[in-house]
Amino acid sequence: MQNSKLERINKEMKKLFASFIEIETNKESLITVTRCIIAGDRRNIDVMVSVYPAKHEEKVIKFLDRRKWDARDYMKKRIQTRVIPHVHFKIDEGEKNRQKIDQLLNKV
Repeated sequence: MQNSKLERINKEMKKLFASFIEIETNKESLITVTRCIIAGDRRNIDVMVSVYPAKHEEKVIKFLDRRKWDARDYMKKRIQTRVIPHVHFKIDEGEKNRQKIDQLLNKV
């Protein structure tokens, strides 16, 4: 039961952060929320993003880190939970690795 509840919260948070990023960014690069990972105590959430083109990753993460309190307020207004988690934006390295594997497989 606890696991499925966390999965539902992760899904909902992913949608919320995706809409926040869509509203707040300047559309200079494509930013995709790939997944959210909420801690068991629900006090922290890691928002995993992929950025295209990859050369903008550092700039995007700095921007999102500056706006993490705005993201938290955005989330607070749209979801009802007992605890509003602290937000941490990170590049999804797993997605980058998957893309590299796809490129290598296409060459073969």
